[in-house]
Amino acid sequence: MTAALTNSSKRLSDAELISLFLQGRDTSYFTQLYRRYAGKVFAKCYSMLSDEGMARDATQDIFIKILGSLARFTEKSSFSTWLYAVTYNYCIDIIRRRKKNLLIFTEDPGRISDEIETDVPDSLILDMETRRLERVMDKIPPGDRAILNMKYIDDLSVREIAEVLHKTESAIKMQLMRAKAKAQEVYHELYGDEPVGQ
Repeated sequence: MTAALTNSSKRLSDAELISLFLQGRDTSYFTQLYRRYAGKVFAKCYSMLSDEGMARDATQDIFIKILGSLARFTEKSSFSTWLYAVTYNYCIDIIRRRKKNLLIFTEDPGRISDEIETDVPDSLILDMETRRLERVMDKIPPGDRAILNMKYIDDLSVREIAEVLHKTESAIKMQLMRAKAKAQEVYHELYGDEPVGQ
């Protein structure tokens, strides 16, 4: 691909790059998608797997998987949301293999609502000092960590999280309540009643 074509392809939308790649199997279009998203995918893998080498390997594997699946991309959601779903599910599979029989998410929203009487305010997560937040996130279950990352780091809406996880929005709301309650519990175990922002 010439420099002029490279520059023009940078202005193309994700859907246009996918369409052009599928028409002629010109890998330079896929390379543009890779350059656009590889950093974000690596960051997501690293946040979930907590291992740089595994995150790099996972990033490569995910893009190989995407390359083979582009013909099945239906544009029902954005490419970035679809890529996020593939990334999330790939990392969860790795976590499950590492920790067999781990319950990633509570499947019974009714049971969650019985356990948690009131929703923990968003400020509990948003106001945590970064170093403390990292320690809290390291100590909560991977599924809880992932859903909090989606909501507060990746800034996905409840609807988008529901799309990624193939669950209802009400189930996602319940899981967010559970994850915030768990984060609050871990925070108090680590830091007692000290102010969150300290």
